[in-house]
Amino acid sequence: MREYELYLVIDGDAADEYVATTIDKVTKLIVAGSGGTGGEMIKVEARGKRRLAYAIRKKVEGQDVVLTFRTPPQALPEIERVLKLDEQVLRYLVIRLDEA
Repeated sequence: MREYELYLVIDGDAADEYVATTIDKVTKLIVAGSGGTGGEMIKVEARGKRRLAYAIRKKVEGQDVVLTFRTPPQALPEIERVLKLDEQVLRYLVIRLDEA
């Protein structure tokens, strides 16, 4: 398993309950894994609202969330698919952390 960091920018107009639901959905997807290869959550950090540097889909505010987790690489396409389908997720970025 490799260690990854997922950076999410969720619509700033979304309710706090929706942000919590999105975090839970992604966390369950990581832990359950695809094909029975589950991962583990290391850290979840909700950074709150901030003004975006430029408008994304006519939105000027976003809520930042950073999730750090370990999972097999084959689980990433399913995580990205779920995030693409969510209209409240403005941007996401998955980064593989270096193994030191």
